[in-house]
Amino acid sequence: MNIIMYEIRKRKNEIREKYKTLRAALDPKVKAGWDEAVCRSFISSATYRFASVLLLYAPKRDEVDVMPIARQALADGKRVAFPRCIPDTHDMVFHFVDSLSQLISGSYGLREPSSDLEVYDRGSPETAACLVPAIVYDRRGYRIGYGKGYYDRYLSSFTGSKVGTVYSEYIVDSLPRGRYDLSVDFIVTERGIRVK
Repeated sequence: MNIIMYEIRKRKNEIREKYKTLRAALDPKVKAGWDEAVCRSFISSATYRFASVLLLYAPKRDEVDVMPIARQALADGKRVAFPRCIPDTHDMVFHFVDSLSQLISGSYGLREPSSDLEVYDRGSPETAACLVPAIVYDRRGYRIGYGKGYYDRYLSSFTGSKVGTVYSEYIVDSLPRGRYDLSVDFIVTERGIRVK
């Protein structure tokens, strides 16, 4: 690893720890209100309206809770998929679910679909949107996640809409980034949709 990459990684780790601490201290009632507002904003968007497939995530305790989006999408007849991590390769595969009860305990303590469920094909002609969690975003749509690179790998060949989800307090002017880091198309916060 060269010195520039080392410095980028070091700075990312510092930012990651700072914002993880801030998120962990967030009042649960405030968080619940923000989560509801994020979901409402996305569900009212054109991206939601025109997407036939939504790639979502089962949130960790302090991530934006997008499960209301999943429930609404299933009720609206959209196809909903969640990621399953493959730790050996740091790859992700999205599997369709018909019910949130099909999510089981998986890698990194996350709820994931089982491997026998239908896989979403990134080459599918269906209109798809992927909601991308992060610890912090910047104004250009770049993110810092948990540092494993799963989303950057997956999104490098994903042709649908890439939608960041984060609270507005966790958007900064600029983040350090490496050559493989990808930006999202827009960010949804509790204050509405933020276009780059």
